[in-house]
Amino acid sequence: MGTAQGAIALVDSAPTIPVIHKPHWKWLIVAYFYLGGISGASYAIATLADLAGGAENQRIVRAGRFLAFAALMPCPPLLILDLGRPARFLNMLRTVNPKSPMSLGSWGLALFGGFAGAGAIAQAANDGWLGYGWAARWARSLPARAIGVAGTPVAFFVAGYGGVLLAATAVPLWSKNTRLLGPLFLSSAMANASAAVSLVLLTDQAADDVHAARVERLERTAAVAELGMLLGSWVRLGETARPLRRGKLGALMTYGVVGAGIVAPLALHVAGARSRRGRAMGALLTLGGGFCLRTALVLGGRVSADDPAATFAITRAEPLTNALANEAGDLG
Repeated sequence: MGTAQGAIALVDSAPTIPVIHKPHWKWLIVAYFYLGGISGASYAIATLADLAGGAENQRIVRAGRFLAFAALMPCPPLLILDLGRPARFLNMLRTVNPKSPMSLGSWGLALFGGFAGAGAIAQAANDGWLGYGWAARWARSLPARAIGVAGTPVAFFVAGYGGVLLAATAVPLWSKNTRLLGPLFLSSAMANASAAVSLVLLTDQAADDVHAARVERLERTAAVAELGMLLGSWVRLGETARPLRRGKLGALMTYGVVGAGIVAPLALHVAGARSRRGRAMGALLTLGGGFCLRTALVLGGRVSADDPAATFAITRAEPLTNALANEAGDLG
């Protein structure tokens, strides 16, 4: 039993000072994750609507393409500001490192920028915004649907990338939720993008209830998936989720993310809030909840990094499991 007891003793003797560096990420990364998620998911929504066909879906396609491009534009500056200087961002583009989430994220962002830009240019040309010169004719000749299909896998990656990046760190709140953090970010991004598309359609007097109903169905589905991922994360994290259960971050998660961001919009849908004001309120609440989610997770990770007990509970789990398994083998 000595090996197992030694492993248990190591857990019990965890230090009282932080044993990992606290991540420096704050609002720049929160905004980067938020806008990147909306951009990628909006692009995917536009592609899905385009593949569904029908003239009635073209307004959704149009809104999704323009939203994808508009939401993506601030992302490179936000990332560069967080890194400190442009050279660091450019260095990550020199080579592709499949083992580095930051490298993959930088390349994904750059690649997706090409798809989002091409989709927006093609849409603008088809809408007559670029005039009728040679550039406009070239833009109208772009295979917008093929570009959309080719870029959608990258769009999904960008939408869920924030969760993948966080899960790849040593921060307990993030690393213990490796399997669900990416899907949580992706489902939240789909709900946020659906809400953003709904708001754009509300400003379009030509858009009718059919357009709104289709986007709202997707928003509801994504919101339910997001809630499921949150509940699964809660169970998986256990005591490691303490930063998200207490104090200001706990209130932000309970009232901002779950209450205002998920439950309230779903309640408005169930209650049949069909007026423009009701739809706008539901969409704004969803968008606010998405920002609150990323804020709570990023700032909660900073708190979690300062908790040595949470760190050692993860780092000692594998040695302890191996020790107990070896002891059982010896007894057998």
